[in-house]
Amino acid sequence: MRNKKQRYTNTAQQNHVAATNAPVERSMAFKFGDPESVLSSSPADYLGVFAGAGDYYEPPVSLIGLGKILRANGYHSTIPPFRRNRLLQYYVSNGVLSDRDLGAASIDYDVFGNCYFQKIFNVFGQVIQFKHLPAINMRKHKKSDVYCQLQKSGEKPIEFMPGEVVHFMEYDVNQQIYGIPQYYGGINSVLLSEEATLFRRKYYTNGAHMGYILYTSDASMSEEDEKMIKEQISKSKGVGNFRSLYLNIPNGKKDSVQLIPVGDIATKDEFERIKNISRSETLAMWRMQPALSGMIPENTGGFGDITKIADVYFEYETVPMQDVFLQLNQFLPQSLRIAFGAPAKAA
Repeated sequence: MRNKKQRYTNTAQQNHVAATNAPVERSMAFKFGDPESVLSSSPADYLGVFAGAGDYYEPPVSLIGLGKILRANGYHSTIPPFRRNRLLQYYVSNGVLSDRDLGAASIDYDVFGNCYFQKIFNVFGQVIQFKHLPAINMRKHKKSDVYCQLQKSGEKPIEFMPGEVVHFMEYDVNQQIYGIPQYYGGINSVLLSEEATLFRRKYYTNGAHMGYILYTSDASMSEEDEKMIKEQISKSKGVGNFRSLYLNIPNGKKDSVQLIPVGDIATKDEFERIKNISRSETLAMWRMQPALSGMIPENTGGFGDITKIADVYFEYETVPMQDVFLQLNQFLPQSLRIAFGAPAKAA
């Protein structure tokens, strides 16, 4: 009896030791590919705020950044040229200010909130012409009524004579040296549209963005099998993604491998909602009529009478822009003053 009890005790101890030394099954998790940054969500990363440097004042926002953002959204980039065309449509061509110079100044005024003209004088000191100066390179000098034009890196800026440059700007409540574009408060909407589009492109170019959890629970799967699966999934990244994967587990069960979705990026509802909202906000920040922007109406009634819409836009948007540039007449004699016409009224 004692020997039988002793054998039972030894067997139990051996089983305990074997269980203690057995390899422990551990959960395993890994990610498929590294996260890819599309764009920063902060406009300050594009624009920044700069202090005065050298002999001139720096603008409160980066003009290069504003120029880059102009190309971030299809609607945002086409509205300034449309406004320019409407302005030139009724401009009475004048040798004092060419159509080209007026059109370029109009784009600068809309995009940067600033535009500049150089006065051209005759031998008697009278203004006979205005030349457009690119706003992106113009700076207000610390001397009174003096402006300078930046040159290539390392070169000294061109300094104009006092009173030689005419500067028109949008009013800014925080400072009175440079203007700020009217659309500035809506930049986030422009960037949101670009981020949504670029992320969508990244997704279709890179199919390894994790939208699911691949769960395996079959004990018969070896480490070599697991390694092979990881390699095959990793190879699906990039061009040629969304390929099918064949997986065979001998003696496997129905739930040996499970695909658990955690998000469905393929659905179009959220993407369309973002694009539609950002589009509407972009048009609103420019006060642009949808009927004039090339949009397709979403209802059978359309946008209404396009002629009346164009007339209203002329009165509330084009005429105020004309008034900005008509201020040049204060420097000109009566015989050289610029003028604008008006749309012909239907009989």
